[in-house]
Amino acid sequence: MSTKETFFKYITEGNTTKGDFIPVGAAMLDGETVTGAYVKIPLKTMNRHGLIAGATGTGKTKSLQVLAENLSDKGIPVLLMDIKGDLSGLAQPSLGHAKIDERHEKIGLPFEAKSFPVEVLTLSEQDGVRLRATVSEFGPVLLSRILDLSETQSGVVAVIFQYCDDNKLPILDLKDFKKILQYATQEGKEEFTDAYGRISTASTGAILRKVLELEQQGADLFFGETSFDVQDLLRIDENGRGYINILRLTDIQDRPKLFSTFMLSLLAEIYSTFPEQGDSDRPELILFIDEAHLIFNEASKALLNQIESIVKLIRSKGVGLYFVTQNPTDVPEAVLGQLGLKIQHALRAFTAKDRKAIKLTAQNYPDSEYYDTTEVLTSLGIGEALVSALDEKGRPTPLAATMMRAPMSRMDVLTDMELSTLLSKSKMVKKYNETIDRESAYEMLNEKIEKAEAEEAKEKARQEKEALKKAESKKRTTSTRRRSTAMNPIVKVLTSATFIRSVFGILTKVMKK
Repeated sequence: MSTKETFFKYITEGNTTKGDFIPVGAAMLDGETVTGAYVKIPLKTMNRHGLIAGATGTGKTKSLQVLAENLSDKGIPVLLMDIKGDLSGLAQPSLGHAKIDERHEKIGLPFEAKSFPVEVLTLSEQDGVRLRATVSEFGPVLLSRILDLSETQSGVVAVIFQYCDDNKLPILDLKDFKKILQYATQEGKEEFTDAYGRISTASTGAILRKVLELEQQGADLFFGETSFDVQDLLRIDENGRGYINILRLTDIQDRPKLFSTFMLSLLAEIYSTFPEQGDSDRPELILFIDEAHLIFNEASKALLNQIESIVKLIRSKGVGLYFVTQNPTDVPEAVLGQLGLKIQHALRAFTAKDRKAIKLTAQNYPDSEYYDTTEVLTSLGIGEALVSALDEKGRPTPLAATMMRAPMSRMDVLTDMELSTLLSKSKMVKKYNETIDRESAYEMLNEKIEKAEAEEAKEKARQEKEALKKAESKKRTTSTRRRSTAMNPIVKVLTSATFIRSVFGILTKVMKK
């Protein structure tokens, strides 16, 4: 048996699957595509997370697009973090090209151009379905980790949340949270001290500064109502295809704190609300996080620990996380070790550091008698990748340099008119794009403060009135006393014994005469 035939058998037997799967392309040997040697990804193991990596321009985004399309066709909803703004073309069919036909002929798969059901989401003021969450939904632990607070400061946040629970004060947005922090050390200082102990102004000041930093990255647009229901990510269209939810993030590339805040909020909400799936035959939802280094580079240690914990636990909910980045070293080892599927496009070695990174990357893949992994990583062409997945028993499939299939949808962005038409048909826009600012902690505390101030002013006025009344009474008493004092010499004379005797003596003499 020739090497090519042996290799064909090696690939096909290693990719045998009893359940449903996604064929991503055909294996290559010595730079040539082996037609029909399909590289398959079983749906059963797609909740084991994955990585799509490679240098700029090597085809990472197209691989992401291929996976999203095929998942949608299988009835599995998808959420894409579109940071570069080049994924909206999924809503329109491919325009086709002779090179696409040539590629698919080599692979041995027919090519079909088609569009997919797409929902466009946004965290900012861009057009799309607005995603929001309330501060209360975050809770004290997650909020403290996002703000990177100390243990003492986190304790203050926990007390703030407890006070709001005890007094039925909703914390919907950052305006509410800031108001309560100020109230705790100013107008409500005595109340907090009596019920929860003294709260340091230094701690609340430090927390407020962290909140302001978050606001500067646009978080005031994210926190509030109407809260996004993660169940709406699981929608299926009338043809049984899963919706591809594209989150537009082109205007927050320089605001990684907001990106991290949203990601943790979303993952925490999914984990707390989705039912346990166990080892089901297909995932419930797949998330693709493009430019993943934006999360990890700016994340605090507490935030990284939270991400690592969620990555480990969330697969039991039937949710797969796929990180898309230039180099696998962008992803922390604790997370990288949890990623079952790896699609590695070409890496370029321009420096000694690059060559070292390539050697480290090669060690992440199983050994193969057919490839020198380090050499292959630098020689792959555009639209080619090293692929290693997990079979249905959780074992790595044979490492395969793969000619990747082309996307069935457009490999370009929607025009403004196409985007406007898409959004005009969206039921989700009508559901979530109305801003609601109902009465919450900010208004309630202001009302409480105003009432207390009114009571204080009323009491002050009463006291002033009472003081004035006392002053007037004292004045009248003093005046009377002064008049009495002025009459005292006459009274004394008139009432003296000598005077009386004299008067009576005169009267007696007159009568005798």
